[in-house]
Amino acid sequence: MAMRLKIVQVGEPVLRQAARALSMEEIRHPEMERLIDMMRDTMRDAPGVGLAAPQIGLPIQLAVIEDRAEYSRDVAAERLAERERRPIDFHVLINPRIVERSGEQAEFYEGCLSVAGFSALVKRSSAVTVEYLDQHGSACRVEARGWYARILQHEIDHLNGQLYIDRMEPRSFTNMENLGRHWQNLSVEQVRAALGLSR
Repeated sequence: MAMRLKIVQVGEPVLRQAARALSMEEIRHPEMERLIDMMRDTMRDAPGVGLAAPQIGLPIQLAVIEDRAEYSRDVAAERLAERERRPIDFHVLINPRIVERSGEQAEFYEGCLSVAGFSALVKRSSAVTVEYLDQHGSACRVEARGWYARILQHEIDHLNGQLYIDRMEPRSFTNMENLGRHWQNLSVEQVRAALGLSR
């Protein structure tokens, strides 16, 4: 049976604190597997492409990520290509750190389960290299581009007490209804032009 956790919203102090690293003993504790399962179920139920432990009130360096194909089935092929968005299998990040970032940046609308109902343009590195431990405590390294790189940066920000609203283009901030009505199918250049923003 799926177990769902409460996702805390912006204003909760835990979202603004740096999360602490997990020890190998904590990672290998049987309760960790249960927590990861509940985080996965909560993320899928939302639905979202990532969930960090601070978002469920726990100040620990743990996040889960999954971008299922069905999440982007209503997105135009042109927008998917622009965002370099492809499905990502479920996986766990423990004590992650970004060890390399591309100088090149990309800007797209981004949302957050802890800032429910809103979205804004956010600039992020187009590619990152991340080192982390998986749910078994094994050391992993991933080189990610496009949407996957964005998700990684977003979740690691959560573990450092940051939200996308700290990085957003303020004039682009919108509720989800208006994102769908006005902005979602435009290129970033068209959005910026409509909002009177220079490149």
